[in-house]
Amino acid sequence: MSQNPQAAPPPFVTGAPPPPFPPGFMPPATGAPPFAVNAPPPTQPTMVNGIPVAKQPLNTTPSRTVYVSNLNEKVKLDVLKNSLRTLFKQFGNVLDVVAHQNIRMRGQAFVAFPDEESAEKAIKELQHFVLYDKPMVLQFARNKSDVHAKTDGDFEEHRKKRLAKKEEVSKLPLPGSHKPTFKASRPQSNAPSHFNPTANIPDEYLPPNNILFLQKLPETITQQQLVELFQRYPGFKEVRMIPTKKSIAFVEYDNELQSAVARSELSGHSFGPDQEMKVTFARK
Repeated sequence: MSQNPQAAPPPFVTGAPPPPFPPGFMPPATGAPPFAVNAPPPTQPTMVNGIPVAKQPLNTTPSRTVYVSNLNEKVKLDVLKNSLRTLFKQFGNVLDVVAHQNIRMRGQAFVAFPDEESAEKAIKELQHFVLYDKPMVLQFARNKSDVHAKTDGDFEEHRKKRLAKKEEVSKLPLPGSHKPTFKASRPQSNAPSHFNPTANIPDEYLPPNNILFLQKLPETITQQQLVELFQRYPGFKEVRMIPTKKSIAFVEYDNELQSAVARSELSGHSFGPDQEMKVTFARK
């Protein structure tokens, strides 16, 4: 018994290309891109990997003063200034540290050096350094510091400009309570993280430096104990500690080869159960 053959498709007409849109689809107007959607502009993130995104580009014009932002506002002012002075003095003589706790200036500070080279090195080596659980954001200050105006001999003129600027700023609305705070991100245990500002800095990412950075020190450690430990190795110069944060310290040697020996020998040194010291090169 013969079967009914399937209906043959309609013949293709030469010179008549298939329609670009399916039946029932309204083609766009001439010149308009297909599938155009009136989507709102993307919002800029306020934080990337725990680091705050600046509302304006960081100032790269060299200055003798470093502007520090994203500081922990809960730390007492005198403690914060002392910690900043101790942290920054490894890059040069710190002439002054200025910080305030009023609503406009809290979380910020200015660190003045004698020269631009010291300020530049501090910015390079301490950018995003986590101090009191928050990564610092560093850039060159846009205005001259009082201490520099005094040494340059134009303090009175500088003071008048600063007071005029202060008066102008005082007329602006105060920052709202919705102002976000930025803390170093803490990845979830089951989620991978490509960058964690609070993690110990891996040795392999740090170039050699004659200054060593010590972490995970016991709170009861003393400067003399560290001196006795590190002066066993040639080239030892000094130990610098932050009085308010005894879990970290800096040790300086004459050159990078000597510091490398001490780092190799003392990394993982134990002060007791679960108290192994972390020794890395300081940022360079």
